[in-house]
Amino acid sequence: MSTLTHKVDERVEAVHFTRDSLVVDLKDGRSISVPLRWYPRLLKATVKQRSSWEISGGGYGIHWPEIDEDLSTEGLLRGAAAPIRRSKRTVKTRSTTLKRRVKTKTRT
Repeated sequence: MSTLTHKVDERVEAVHFTRDSLVVDLKDGRSISVPLRWYPRLLKATVKQRSSWEISGGGYGIHWPEIDEDLSTEGLLRGAAAPIRRSKRTVKTRSTTLKRRVKTKTRT
């Protein structure tokens, strides 16, 4: 009995976009398609900025220099969306709101 083995090569071959998806073609012939909304920087980027990408990380990453975005094939294969980045103002506002709630509860 013979076993068919596939050579796995998760390095980036090409990157393109549909209206609402990021599509990454891998060297082994697979394509990864993920919702563009998972990556807010790419979603907000212009067509020109999106098309200005380069392979990084020894072939396992993609970098968009104009918008300072980096993705890895490992993260894409895991289905990992971009981490939520919060501004200092948002964190401060939430912290202030929590302190107000605590003060209100201790007064009653």
